[in-house]
Amino acid sequence: MDEPHRDRARAGSFGSVAEQYDRYRPVYPDGLIDDLAALRPAQVLDVGCGTGKAAAALVRRGLSVLGVEPDEKMAAVARGHGMPIEVAAFETWEDAGRQFDLLTCGAAWHWIDPALGIAKAARVLRRGRTLARFWNYEVPDEPAASAFETVYGRLAPEATRYVPSPPSHWADPPGESDTFSAVETRIYEWSRTLSADEWVGMVTTFSDHQRLGRVRLTALQLALGTAIETLGGVVHVRGGTYLRLARRA
Repeated sequence: MDEPHRDRARAGSFGSVAEQYDRYRPVYPDGLIDDLAALRPAQVLDVGCGTGKAAAALVRRGLSVLGVEPDEKMAAVARGHGMPIEVAAFETWEDAGRQFDLLTCGAAWHWIDPALGIAKAARVLRRGRTLARFWNYEVPDEPAASAFETVYGRLAPEATRYVPSPPSHWADPPGESDTFSAVETRIYEWSRTLSADEWVGMVTTFSDHQRLGRVRLTALQLALGTAIETLGGVVHVRGGTYLRLARRA
């Protein structure tokens, strides 16, 4: 689907794997968190905060963070990391006139109606303050990439193998230029090595994998795990975090 935010069933699928999401999805790099903290925001709003991966890192930098998350199960995990969460979709979240110095959104903006999201962000951000949207991506080294392609081609040809760079939804959102200026993009490169369990656990949290159904997903998990063990038991990946900064005009 060209507009992921319209697929509400898929957007709402993450709660069923909230604990796995928190455990297996990659963390955000220190460089990104340091750069956001360097903006010296008195109040941060983390939109689509999920299990709190970005919010918790900002809290550890001493920042005051409020999370907004549409899924109660994801929000429950985030609250376990010690931060306040309000359960709502950002587009319909009741801001009650509150304003913030930094609005962050990690790996979730594509689930928000882009026009409504930009308008809401402009409303809750103080003038001159920052909207920061970011996504992780990672690509496995060979021969793992080819091995995964074979597995998916046989068992789940429609499913995402991994998150490439950059997905099409990183394009300029409609209405951004009307209310935001000084748009800047940055990439923070990183790499990591995952065991078979870690890789399978991560891809299982992808929303399109949850739509495969239990039988197909189980078969895919077993085949991916076997492929990784055959390759030595680990997957080496090169990845990065793409950051898009925009200032409230």
